[in-house]
Amino acid sequence: MKKIFLLIMTLLIVSAAVAQDRPTTPSMLQIADRYWMQPDVVYGTANNTPLKLDIWYPRDDPNPTTTVVYIHGGGWIFGSKEGAVYQFLPYLERGWRVVNVEYRMASNSLAPGAVEDTRCALRWIYRNAKQWNFDTSKIILTGHSAGGHLSLITGMLPDVTPLDNRCYADAKYGDVPMKVAAIVNWYGISDVNDLIQGPNLKNYAVMWMGAMPNAAEIAKSVSPLTYVRGGLPPIISIHGDKDDVVPYTQATRLHDALSKAGVANKLVTVKAGGHGMFGQSDYEAAFVEIWKFLKDNKVTQ
Repeated sequence: MKKIFLLIMTLLIVSAAVAQDRPTTPSMLQIADRYWMQPDVVYGTANNTPLKLDIWYPRDDPNPTTTVVYIHGGGWIFGSKEGAVYQFLPYLERGWRVVNVEYRMASNSLAPGAVEDTRCALRWIYRNAKQWNFDTSKIILTGHSAGGHLSLITGMLPDVTPLDNRCYADAKYGDVPMKVAAIVNWYGISDVNDLIQGPNLKNYAVMWMGAMPNAAEIAKSVSPLTYVRGGLPPIISIHGDKDDVVPYTQATRLHDALSKAGVANKLVTVKAGGHGMFGQSDYEAAFVEIWKFLKDNKVTQ
């Protein structure tokens, strides 16, 4: 409870610092008053590492609700779930549940470790939906940068690939359906191979692959573009056209491939936008597009 209190107080302090001459907004007070958080739930173990997630839930709503699975960014080499809390406040404001997922960094496990982890986390969410009142017909994956990539690959992988081997079998639960309702991709990577060689080479991607002799093969296996096909969940991407960390072409190529396959999708381009850190108006416009996209595709009402 101490950790929850500190998080809520931090949110209120930051809000006050930004606009000291204004009262705290009703929506911020609603989040502080309504939400509880169950921290560090272990959803699996890999490479001698406990894999943890936090569950944010409205204490006064026992009914199953839309559930957002948030995956933090950091190029697969740094970052933590605790540092990403502010990113999913818009979903808490709508009264939804949020599952905030941690996964292994490259310093602990090279690719495809992070993908194995987020797939295991999604499977855990389905298996424990009844206990935590997750509406399994309304699971939305989202994340920023590497978290955008992990949201895409986690929701786009077909069932029973080798990337599910760490958590596929379970005598207690058996297997569960893994089709999510939608994916909200914030400037995520869609083609890992493009970033480990050639003109778009990025150090963070090279570090995730390490010195593995079959890096190109592994990169292809964890690239969302590899799995584009009909029947995927609706996907909306938000990407700045001046992004120098994750090239904008990662978004345009994904958009084109999804459209060709007949998958409902939308690319929201932030003009002159870099790698996140968009202006306030750009963020507001992006969320207008997100809410509309989810409603148009019958994910939410």
